[in-house]
Amino acid sequence: MPPDGLSVRVDDRTGFEPDALVHGGARLDPDATTVSEPLIVVEVLSPNTKPVDPGFKFQGYFQLPSVQHDLILDTGRRTVIHHHRGAGELIETRIAASGELFLDPPGLTIGVGGLFAEP
Repeated sequence: MPPDGLSVRVDDRTGFEPDALVHGGARLDPDATTVSEPLIVVEVLSPNTKPVDPGFKFQGYFQLPSVQHDLILDTGRRTVIHHHRGAGELIETRIAASGELFLDPPGLTIGVGGLFAEP
């Protein structure tokens, strides 16, 4: 089955398909299937992905120097786990159920409540 979105290759043998991403580089080709330098990756926890998103994928994404933020949305608890690249090799984590997240770079402010808004 072909992927239904863009994938992120973290090494020669491993690629992930995040639920959403922000790419900060040049405009992607409309036929692109991979993003080599994502800036922000977003995963929404589900029963199938709950065992791998917070560990295996999180570690994989941060192997890429371009990744500055990894957002993991827990819809059951209505919280977001925000991992972001700090100084040196430090990865900092914030768990938020309200308020705003400031994602810099690229300079985005996101309301946590809006991530869980009902349609």
